[in-house]
Amino acid sequence: MLDLLRSVLAMVFVFGVVVFAHELGHFVAAKLVGVYAPRFSIGFGPTLFSRKWGETEYILAALPLGGYVRMASREDQATAFLEGGPEQTPETVGGSGVRVTPQGEPSPAAVRGKYYDPNALEPFGPRPVPHERLFESKSLAARLLIMVAGVTMNMVLAIIVLTAVSAIYASVPRTRTIGRVLPVAAAPQIAALTAGDSIVRIDRRAVADWGEIQDAILDGRGDAVRITTQRGEIVVPVGRPGNASREEITGSIQRIIPPVVQQVLAGKPAKRAGLLAGDSIAAIDGHAVRGWGEVVTVIEASPGRVVRFEVERAGARQALVITPDSVSEVDRGTKATRVIGRIGAAVRPDPNARRVPLGDALTAGWTATWEIARAVVTVLRDLLIGRASPRELGGIIQIASESSEAAKVGFDMLLVFLAQISVNLAVFNLLPIPILDGGQIVLNVAEAARGRAFSDRTRQVIAYVGLATIAILVVFALVNDVARRWL
Repeated sequence: MLDLLRSVLAMVFVFGVVVFAHELGHFVAAKLVGVYAPRFSIGFGPTLFSRKWGETEYILAALPLGGYVRMASREDQATAFLEGGPEQTPETVGGSGVRVTPQGEPSPAAVRGKYYDPNALEPFGPRPVPHERLFESKSLAARLLIMVAGVTMNMVLAIIVLTAVSAIYASVPRTRTIGRVLPVAAAPQIAALTAGDSIVRIDRRAVADWGEIQDAILDGRGDAVRITTQRGEIVVPVGRPGNASREEITGSIQRIIPPVVQQVLAGKPAKRAGLLAGDSIAAIDGHAVRGWGEVVTVIEASPGRVVRFEVERAGARQALVITPDSVSEVDRGTKATRVIGRIGAAVRPDPNARRVPLGDALTAGWTATWEIARAVVTVLRDLLIGRASPRELGGIIQIASESSEAAKVGFDMLLVFLAQISVNLAVFNLLPIPILDGGQIVLNVAEAARGRAFSDRTRQVIAYVGLATIAILVVFALVNDVARRWL
């Protein structure tokens, strides 16, 4: 029961914040360009609390899974039920609850409701909504601004959240020991470094911890990076065509991380095999491991192959057998897509690390957000071209489960998961599927190109096609969730 409650609360928090931010983006943009928006709701269903400021009614509804914004429009009746349902009778403009009266024709009397004002626009008063306040009356640029504002807000939310996590929870490890080196095609010299090496200087500059190592590489000047370890020095050319960038070098050299498990995702191989948060991985396939990088190297090289783990738990050793999932990923060195293993586990941060400066936290939040976006685009591309299986798609059950698992680990991991979902929603919404933002962008650009709007019948068919597409994806993801957990 406790797990169920945690799952529900975590999912409500994640969905509520992410979808609310998306709708807030649309709402703010609509206000900026002068589109009439009579209602903004946090949540769906029956109203728990409402307050009217200016010309908009702000609502707190019973089901806090997101929210919706009503804009005066002639075209949203077909999809109004997706955002809370029509608020007035069908002859009002879409589901906005407002009515457009032809110029010079008197408006019918408004219902004298809670917020009735004889000088207000419908539905709060008898004044008809002017044509220039409709969504369709605005220029193409203004409409596109409204449509991309939701996606933009999701990306901004992710950057803010990941920056906050870095500033509040993250830290810079007080280590100079390398745990793993990823190959970079343009910098073969890096292969001379190996796990266990200790970096003492970068470009003749002494370094005390991993943060100083990364700063020295990124902030360095000249056409080469000199990396000195206890075994000697390597020189990596940079700054010229064909050379690696300083960012690539920084990303390829990873610090040693103690192999202590922090998080185990539900429905993944590690969870199914019995790996628990707090376990310390001592050996893999009979070979002792010193850091998490060695663990990842073996797992990535073993998609679909049985891997034997020895873990230390409560002072005793236990044997586990884990078969990593096969996942498509773009190789950092060759830029080619490869299949690697994943088990669905993460490790604990270094308890002796120092706090991350705010500037570095902002850089980390920005970089992490775009890395997530790149990963999502890669997965969608692989699904479209057949490199990845559609069975990797997850739905509401998977999201609820992973929300709960993240919440178990800590609020910081729940925030990271929220940022990941926010970026996923942003990228997914840009797909050219009718009723999604991307589909609406394509539709509006197509109408502008042809010089006139599509007929009501055409728009209705397009909306139904989009709705059917989304319904199929939702059902397919739900079937995957059920099969992943119970079949």
